[in-house]
Amino acid sequence: MKEAESITDEQAHTYASWFRALGDPTRVRLLHLLARAGRPMTVGELVDRVEVGQSTVSHHLRILAEVRFVLPEKRGTSTLYAVNRACLSVFPRAVRSIMGEGAPDGC
Repeated sequence: MKEAESITDEQAHTYASWFRALGDPTRVRLLHLLARAGRPMTVGELVDRVEVGQSTVSHHLRILAEVRFVLPEKRGTSTLYAVNRACLSVFPRAVRSIMGEGAPDGC
């Protein structure tokens, strides 16, 4: 069996940022809500569903946007957030890469 390539320092930093972003239950719930909705949602819509304050939801969305797990879109005075399915689909491959089972990918 061929040995898997080592991950680079840049990939290690990227993957670590992804794990940190998923390290909070509220962020996981926000991603789940956005994925289930199948459409962009406002902060207010998300606040109503997760029962935490607007500033907390905004903070978590900012962290998720930094790693591209969500994509913000300005519409007038509002910002809508959508789950970035392309980026999240890379996450399992990153785990396999860390385990030495496949070629590393990026988002």
